[in-house]
Amino acid sequence: MKYMLMLFEPDTDWDAVPEAERTAALDEHAAFIAYLDSRGIEHSGAALRPSTTATTLRPAGPDQDMLVTDGPYVELKENLAGFYVVEAADLDDAVEIARRCPTGTGTEIRPLWDATN
Repeated sequence: MKYMLMLFEPDTDWDAVPEAERTAALDEHAAFIAYLDSRGIEHSGAALRPSTTATTLRPAGPDQDMLVTDGPYVELKENLAGFYVVEAADLDDAVEIARRCPTGTGTEIRPLWDATN
């Protein structure tokens, strides 16, 4: 089963932080990816730009067009900063995998729907 590991942390514009800090953070993720590879775990993922770059769509009302707004849907202290999608045997395995993933303030683990079944 595939699980998404959603990484929450305060918004960070990684283009603006000192290079040593950015490199250290990327090295942590490289080590996590090496762990996934060493276990033969199928994975994908990406870092997200700050929430201020988000665009949100939501229904404007019945029989109305979609409302397009700048920024995240809700204001939060921590935002979704990145994610991994990993193949895991079950939730316990997904939790064990997520324990090794670098995280800021929290990681949400959620199973993905398999639309092909």
